[in-house]
Amino acid sequence: MDVSIVVPVYNEDESLPELFTWIDRVVKAHNLSCEVIFVDDGSIDNSWCVIEQLREENNRVRGIKFQRNYGKSAALNEGFKAAKGDVVITMDADLQDSPDEIPELRRMILEEKYDLVSGWKKVRHDPASKRIPSRFFNWVTSKVSRIDLHDFNCGLKAYRLKVVKSIEVYGEMHRYIPLIAKWSGFNRIGEKIVEHHERKYGRSKFGMIRLITGGLDLASILFVGKYGKRPMHFFGTWGSMSFLIGLIVSIYLTVSKFFFDRTGLTQRPLFFFAILFMIIGTQLFVTGFLAELSTRNSPGRNFYLIEKRIDD
Repeated sequence: MDVSIVVPVYNEDESLPELFTWIDRVVKAHNLSCEVIFVDDGSIDNSWCVIEQLREENNRVRGIKFQRNYGKSAALNEGFKAAKGDVVITMDADLQDSPDEIPELRRMILEEKYDLVSGWKKVRHDPASKRIPSRFFNWVTSKVSRIDLHDFNCGLKAYRLKVVKSIEVYGEMHRYIPLIAKWSGFNRIGEKIVEHHERKYGRSKFGMIRLITGGLDLASILFVGKYGKRPMHFFGTWGSMSFLIGLIVSIYLTVSKFFFDRTGLTQRPLFFFAILFMIIGTQLFVTGFLAELSTRNSPGRNFYLIEKRIDD
């Protein structure tokens, strides 16, 4: 199969028929074998009924329906598991991503040998309250991750099949899939300027809480990527340093008491700082051991309750 198109869906029943018609027209014009995987993330409108109707009309359609809302990352993760195409393309269901980009994204993966190509909505039709925070987080993520992309959060992306079968997307990490792919060893990451359309139906799922969660997600993925398989290297290093500082100060105070200053140890504030550093060091060290045990015994998978599924 030439291409799998994964579309996370949450309360987008109005846009789905138009989106699929657009996708179908593009893939037919370029003679591509294709599957469109709609992942209904616990919608409370008629999105699943629309998906079932589209399936009746066209066997290109596949569907996965969550029993409840888990989030976009979960929808993408299950869509990646189900994908079979040589190239996997993701796009949002709100008609703001253009299916006309599909052939060129596929060509960049196959001919230019990219592992991942991320869309860049250079001209955006979103309110400033959404554009400004997005630009800030994209700039920070690019600098911290050392991945030269302008728009990490663009829903329109293309992947080599091996990439989506090698990564796991969870929590709210869909914003940082290029970074997850890089940590998994896929370093050929490209970018393509894509067309962005104004929202035609429904309303944006963007909320101000993402200003906070975006930074937390970035810190989390950087930590997991670097220390996820060896947490003792992080906790053990800082724990050892803290304990060593406390021990050195304690030895200094003990020697000072017996040979230079007869003042009682408990009367010196530095003594309590030494004890504090030793306690913190011990706690960090124990945390490292527990994290190592958890890592060794973790199945490494996220499970989601799937209510219905439309397969071939």
